[in-house]
Parts: sequence; C-alpha cells; structure tokens
Amino acid sequence: MNRINNDLYPMIFKRKSFHIFKDPPTGKAYHDAYSISDDELKRIQEIWSSLVPLDPGIRTAMRIAENEETSCQRGQEKVVLFYSEEKPNALANIGYLGEQLDLYLAQMNIGTLWFGLNKNEMPDYEDLKYVIMIAIGKVPEKAFRKDMFKAKRKELGEIWEGPLLDGASEIVRFAPSACNSQPWKVIREDDRLDVCRYRNEKKIGVMPQDGLVVYNHIDIGIFLCFLELCLSHEGISFQRTLYDDIGNETMNLVARYQLQG
Repeated sequence: MNRINNDLYPMIFKRKSFHIFKDPPTGKAYHDAYSISDDELKRIQEIWSSLVPLDPGIRTAMRIAENEETSCQRGQEKVVLFYSEEKPNALANIGYLGEQLDLYLAQMNIGTLWFGLNKNEMPDYEDLKYVIMIAIGKVPEKAFRKDMFKAKRKELGEIWEGPLLDGASEIVRFAPSACNSQPWKVIREDDRLDVCRYRNEKKIGVMPQDGLVVYNHIDIGIFLCFLELCLSHEGISFQRTLYDDIGNETMNLVARYQLQG
C-alpha cells in the first residue's frame, strides 16, 4: 500500500477554508495583490499525477478551469474540478485525493475552498463524471490558520470511542467537512481502528439532507487522509481494509486499520 507524502503533515495545522478570498480587515480581494503563476498552475497538474489514491482501481481526473465555467463566486482566481468513475467509494476516493492536493496548495500559499453547490459547464470529462470542485486563490502567508485548535469542532468523545491514540485522536477531528458536519466516528479496540461514516438525520446548514449525505461520502475520504498522515507522523505502521460504503445506516463502516507499532 502506497502512503501519502508525510511532508504534508504540517499543513494540517496551516490550511483553512477560505469562504471568501478577501482580506478581512480591508475587504480587498487577495488577487488584487497576489496571483497564481503559470509555473504554479503547471505544478498543480504535476502534483495531481503524483497523488496516492484511496482505491487505485477507480479512474479519476482533475482539470483547472476558469471561474466563468462554474457558479462559484467566492473571489477565487481559478477552480479545480474533480471527475471520477462511478464505483463504490468513488466519492471517498475523491475526498482522499483532493485533500492531499489541498495540503500541497497550502504549502504553496494557495488558499482553497471545497465547494459543493456548484453548476458546472463541463459535467463530463475524459468519460468521467463531475464530482466536486475546490476554489483556489493565492493568499499571503498571514491569511492561513494561526491556531487550528480554535476552530469549531465536535468534542473528542463524539467522534472517538475507546482508548485515545496520542498524536492522532485530537488532530483528526479538524478535518474539513461539508457544513462542518464532521460525519465520522472512530472505534478503537486494542490495535484496531474502525472508521465509520456517521449519518446524521438532522438538518445541518442550508444544504438539503440528501445532498449532505452525498458530500459526507467525500468528507470521509478527507478524514482518512488526515488519519493516515497522523499515524505516519507518529511512526505507527498500519494495514488498511477498505469497505464498500453503500450503507444507509446511522453508522457505516468505511475502513479498518490494523495498527502495527
């Protein structure tokens, strides 16, 4: 099993979701003073081809598009569109890949926003279906997160059952998710971690419940990216078993990790 580049681990603490690409004190758009260079755009394409998939059996594609091709209007410079085959775990796979790219972009001082409620002029690409996009824009270093632990997240006891895992339990809960729904639960028993997608029946934010469930499949892939970076950073090797997340229960088993030291 290939592992995610652990150089991305520090970016967990730096990244943030830019809900609008403007400098809060001045209200000025970041792109008035900063912009993504052509070399950086080329680098983003190169990074995509190097990312580790959650499921290598699922074909995916990414393209960088102009804002006018989508309905996203958050002051971004460009948008990154993700496409995939329609298979079990395809959405989690996109979340897992896209979050790696998100963290790479933080290294480049490129801000990001996962954006789901989007109309896209190219719903098919390379015989693959459009899934979701990330809005991107160059921002100053100071615009990124200063203290991740101030972010609003569920209490640890809501997302983790069983003995805590130093260096992982407290960190993984800061993974981004649609409407900050945090649809995950980890159950630890000895050296085994079961990661489940938690289905919340309550309405969260403005997104319809059915739509939120779709995006929560993507969110769980983002969460697995964070979890594996934390495990690797702590020197904990593991074997992962991935399960087809096709259930509609309150708790749906997605992945099982056997920890090996």
